[in-house]
Amino acid sequence: MTVPLRYTTHPSPLGELLLTGPEPGLLAGVYFTGQRHAPAVHPGWRRDGTGFRAAAEQLDAYFAGELKEFALYSAVTGTDFQRRVWAALDTIPYGSTVSYAELAATAGLPARSARAVGGAVGRNPLTVVRPCHRVIGTGGSLTGYAGGTERKRRLLTLEGVLGETPARR
Repeated sequence: MTVPLRYTTHPSPLGELLLTGPEPGLLAGVYFTGQRHAPAVHPGWRRDGTGFRAAAEQLDAYFAGELKEFALYSAVTGTDFQRRVWAALDTIPYGSTVSYAELAATAGLPARSARAVGGAVGRNPLTVVRPCHRVIGTGGSLTGYAGGTERKRRLLTLEGVLGETPARR
């Protein structure tokens, strides 16, 4: 039996966000409306307008250009492989990008794992907070963002990465 989740929705300049977690102050998911792999709110989930206050405040500060690194408690579940890739995502600094092959290397995986790494990146449950938008194609293309490439473009523009081509770290 799974623990019923708490949730709330929060507006952002890129669309409404769904915030989920097992208890107040513990974040299990941040998803854009329509995002690939985003869960639907289940009848057993409880709306919690105050338990996600810190996450909402930090997301607002990020979108206002005032926050470069999130400091939130999370309760994310995934496979060992996914958690390894997600930990590597957490090392990508604000305002920079890496390729999927570079992310694989950061995670201690061979470059040939780039496709599998891309699959784990696409299942990142903490969009924006865990910066999967900072992962780009080897040639600099804006590929593979579960929230949509236009949102990815806007996030990288917010971070000052995009002019004509993404900057590299």
